Amino acid sequence: MNFTALCALGAVAALALSGCVANAPKTTHEKLTVDSSATDCTVSADTAPAGTVSFTVTNSGDEVTEFYLLGEDGLTIKGEAENIGPGLSRELVVQISAGSYFTACKPGMTGDGVGKAEFTVTKSDAAAKPNADLAAQIDTANTNYASYVKDQVDQLATGTDAFTAAYVAGDDDAARALYAPTRAHWERVETIAESFGDLDPKLDLREADLEEGQEWTGWHAIEKDLWPAEAEAGFAAYTSEKRQHLTGLLVADTATLKEKVQGLSFTLSQQTNGAIGLLDEVASGKVTGEEEFWSHTDLWDFQANVDGAAVLYAGVRDLLVQEDPDLAQSLDSEFAALQVLLDAQRIGDGFTLYTDLTPAKIRALADQVNALGEPLNQLTSALVL
Repeated sequence: MNFTALCALGAVAALALSGCVANAPKTTHEKLTVDSSATDCTVSADTAPAGTVSFTVTNSGDEVTEFYLLGEDGLTIKGEAENIGPGLSRELVVQISAGSYFTACKPGMTGDGVGKAEFTVTKSDAAAKPNADLAAQIDTANTNYASYVKDQVDQLATGTDAFTAAYVAGDDDAARALYAPTRAHWERVETIAESFGDLDPKLDLREADLEEGQEWTGWHAIEKDLWPAEAEAGFAAYTSEKRQHLTGLLVADTATLKEKVQGLSFTLSQQTNGAIGLLDEVASGKVTGEEEFWSHTDLWDFQANVDGAAVLYAGVRDLLVQEDPDLAQSLDSEFAALQVLLDAQRIGDGFTLYTDLTPAKIRALADQVNALGEPLNQLTSALVL
């Protein structure tokens, strides 16, 4: 699916947004800073008024880090800034209501993280509100994206049923054929799934990210068994009982995801941050070949992440044209250039295996991901602040 086609998916949203008012008043916002080191996650304040809050996260450690704003349960992700390299800064902009939250950082992007602290958002009537027409247009974009997420998860659930049936029956050729196309529905909305606490690791944890004593479940645990020739020497094929166990959990956890997205609603910042997060997924796993370690179907995931980011962008593009036409033009160009590189790797309905890519082609893809990431990281600030 190319960028032009994805823009068509956002056509309803685009039409609804076509009457946007330029320079509409935006909400006032609180500006906070975060210092993420190897051992601490220091936020400049532990309270903020309800509305738009921006966190400028600086990595003073020596590992790539992440910053999270978590819900009252300490698990649900309300906002995140990922892949912040040593010495670099990244802005996270969120729209949040009054309540209790937590902040935390995760140096090395693994483990439980550091510096988890309470963060309180107080009631506020001071923030300016956008005019009624613009608010209605944003609501339409948010509603349309919620429908897209539900549709992708519905298709994921249906595909997972077929995939697991083939795998349990021992029809490994059929299961391998279904693996990447089914996972594409997951990858298009991956950042939404990540917001539901431990559902993401249950469904999508890589073996390299396992913690001591943690049970390995989900897609990648099954992937290893389906491509045993790619596994380490001495790998023992799963028993039929283990296949039953893993597929039972995969189906159940996917059903839980489907249930959770039914009542989902979005803010404008969640949409724009979601697009940024999906491209981060490409940069941190797909373009490096780390995601699909045995099947090497990373480009299927790569395309699906880009699909999801492009749908999110298409839904807010007309708003951006009103606020920052130069940024919109840059994003149009960079999305299209990345799609050209991906299309060059297509084989029928699929893609070249990651292991068949030359170093030059991998570098070209990585460079274009970075070229798109730079303007995409400005999207939230351009529309929300």
